[in-house]
Amino acid sequence: MTSSSADADLDARAAFARNLVESAGRIALDGFRRRDPAEIAMKGAQDFLTETDAAVEAHVKARLAEAFPEDDVLGEETGGAVTGRSLWVVDPIDGTANFARGIAHFCIALAYVRDGVTEIGAILSPATRELWFARRGQGGTCNDVSLRVAGTRDFPAACLELGWSNRRPLQSYMDAMSRLLARGANIRRAASGALGLAYVADGRSDGYAELHMNAWDCLAGLLMVEEAGGRVSALPEDGLGQGGAVLAVVPALAEAVSEATGIALCPESLSDATRTRLTA
Repeated sequence: MTSSSADADLDARAAFARNLVESAGRIALDGFRRRDPAEIAMKGAQDFLTETDAAVEAHVKARLAEAFPEDDVLGEETGGAVTGRSLWVVDPIDGTANFARGIAHFCIALAYVRDGVTEIGAILSPATRELWFARRGQGGTCNDVSLRVAGTRDFPAACLELGWSNRRPLQSYMDAMSRLLARGANIRRAASGALGLAYVADGRSDGYAELHMNAWDCLAGLLMVEEAGGRVSALPEDGLGQGGAVLAVVPALAEAVSEATGIALCPESLSDATRTRLTA
């Protein structure tokens, strides 16, 4: 595939991704309004499953199969094989515990990955009608307003979000939180990692850290934070299947938050074009 044809292909996929998360969002919002406690199941401790999760993922997979039948699709609820160079990753409802309890802080997260690199990311909050979107090398937006991370430089002015996962020892989470609190940061947890990353990208939070996240929770948001000028971690090489620790943070606090959480950062990798766009 030539450079121009590759760009045209990504343009088509980006437009499709926008439309897809919006149609999926209508299903999610309808499910939220009609939710029934009897429909809620438990996959594990603090790990909820609703009928809407299944309905949204089925919709996304069906639309992708029609439009891009050669692509792989990896979903939180139904899995999927990762066999080729072109992959979509979807979390149908991130923040299911909130959704199940009638709290409107949940989202749909969709990422497109080519040759192991996330090229497109979309996160939709159906309840607030906010759509975060990013293309690698082209920046990101929230409802068409450009994304840029906050300029916070000091911990006493910082608001950080720290996600919790029962895949890691509780003490590891408590230790990381204690170290960040000791530096003067405010710590919060809103129970949607994908939205937590989107909030870093648009400057509402100064950092998001979680000791274990799966690819469907974080790929879209990590791309957005990168494109908005933040620092991020990298998933392990087998992260698409196994997940790993995730960090996204404003540049001035990056090294210190990395040290406090024990989550390594990627080397600074902003392209010249991205750096120019963010400093213009």
